[in-house]
Amino acid sequence: MFQLDLKSRKSIYEQIVDKIKELIIAGILRPEDKIPSVRELSKTLTVNPNTIQKAYRELEYQGYLYTVSGLGTFVASPPEHRIDEKRVNEVKEHIRENIKELLYLGCPLDRVKDMMEELLQERSNWK
Repeated sequence: MFQLDLKSRKSIYEQIVDKIKELIIAGILRPEDKIPSVRELSKTLTVNPNTIQKAYRELEYQGYLYTVSGLGTFVASPPEHRIDEKRVNEVKEHIRENIKELLYLGCPLDRVKDMMEELLQERSNWK
């Protein structure tokens, strides 16, 4: 499914959350897809099952997954009208920090704007 970076400063739990979110956002995992059980993913990644369970719980809390007792854990459908303002603000802050870093690296503001426009143009290819 994916690999973890044992040298990363991010915890294993955070890496699992991020990797599964990336797979969902990229469309590799689609709504209603069944994901591996805690035990299966634990064996595959050689990670403690409690760590996998914690990551799955966090992804459920964030609305990316849901669990059906006795059937397993599945990818949730994206919310249609519900916007998590707290999460939107967190993502906005990440964008702000990345723009600051680009400017610090010497990218002219016009180039940063072009990059943003290019990324927004790619949006039409995402779904």
